[in-house]
Amino acid sequence: MLSVSEARERILSHFQATATETVSLIASSDRVLGLDISAAHDLPLFDNSSMDGFAILAEDTSASSLTLNVVADIPAGAAPNVTLTSGQAARIMTGAQMPQGANAVIPVEDTDFNERVAGTAAPKTVSFQRKVNAGENVRPRGTDLHAGDIVLHKGRVLKPQDLGLLAMLGVATVQVFKKPRVALLSSGSELIAVDQPLEAGKIHDSNSYMIATLIESAGAEVVRLGVAKDDRESVTALFEKAAAEKVDLIVSSAGVSVGAFDYVKEVIEAQGKMDFWKVNMRPGKPLAFGEYRGVPFIGLPGNPVSAFAGFEVFVRDVLYKLGGRSDGSRLKIKVRCAEEIESDGRESYLRASLHEQDGIQFASLTGHQGSGNLLSLVQADALLIIPAGVKCVPAGQEVEALLI
Repeated sequence: MLSVSEARERILSHFQATATETVSLIASSDRVLGLDISAAHDLPLFDNSSMDGFAILAEDTSASSLTLNVVADIPAGAAPNVTLTSGQAARIMTGAQMPQGANAVIPVEDTDFNERVAGTAAPKTVSFQRKVNAGENVRPRGTDLHAGDIVLHKGRVLKPQDLGLLAMLGVATVQVFKKPRVALLSSGSELIAVDQPLEAGKIHDSNSYMIATLIESAGAEVVRLGVAKDDRESVTALFEKAAAEKVDLIVSSAGVSVGAFDYVKEVIEAQGKMDFWKVNMRPGKPLAFGEYRGVPFIGLPGNPVSAFAGFEVFVRDVLYKLGGRSDGSRLKIKVRCAEEIESDGRESYLRASLHEQDGIQFASLTGHQGSGNLLSLVQADALLIIPAGVKCVPAGQEVEALLI
């Protein structure tokens, strides 16, 4: 069996990022940026007021009290056409461009002008009784960024605040990586649709819902192909359909073990090749990698927890790489075991809940670790990673945890 790290390296080496496409700014949220973006101009573009008040010359305020002549009224969006000299002020609104000569703003609440109803005309004079420092309540040009600065890097998943910044820079269209397309199928004659009544020997198909959501959470599109029965013809039909969809990856669950009715491995080898189909991990040993008619294929185990662990350890990073993402996989942290933990010597991914005590993160297993027990996965915050060759981890020992 391959080690987990060997299997990951072998899988990831087969993939490159998808091509890029241009989308509108509003359609770029949560997409992966396809190139660096540089600022076309400074932000702010001009010196502006951070308060509603009066633009003044700070040098005028050395006296204990002062009255200035108001010579202009500057709303936001207007280009001021006045140059202030000593003894003059201009009423100014938040965000409005500072007039020439002014170097400070005194807030309206610090003056004798108390008329603040919309539509009120500016006063003839304004008085106040405190010293104002140069630069007070002024946002200078280029405080945020300068023309030519790289503001967003290739591979970044675009957030709402990123779109706001791009809009401020006048960027109307964005180059992003195309979303990877993933064909998803399940295998098993025992599986029935979630809305069908249970019968003897049947179970509801849970993996397709869980894995489809995981695929989407990694920024990819899902082509759901349904469930193949445990016969060669049914499995072949769904793989043929997957190949026809021209997807970037085929993902299946179940059917890759050595059971008498597991046909996935055989079907793959008939029209492609199987690179490997066992990994030294728990849960998730029967994990397969190969290609079908030239399309890469990853076969996850059928047990739900094994499928989940296999996805997080292997498939998520494939989709990130296909999607051009630069932020890597799930976060791993160091935690201490709150109890003694036994393992079987394989690299193990055990479900655990985390709690903090005296500034230290402790991890406790969430019940039975059987690979079919989804409730313990629902209750988990992380997968504890027990290294290969380790069969017992004493309470208090530090291990790595994959946050889920």
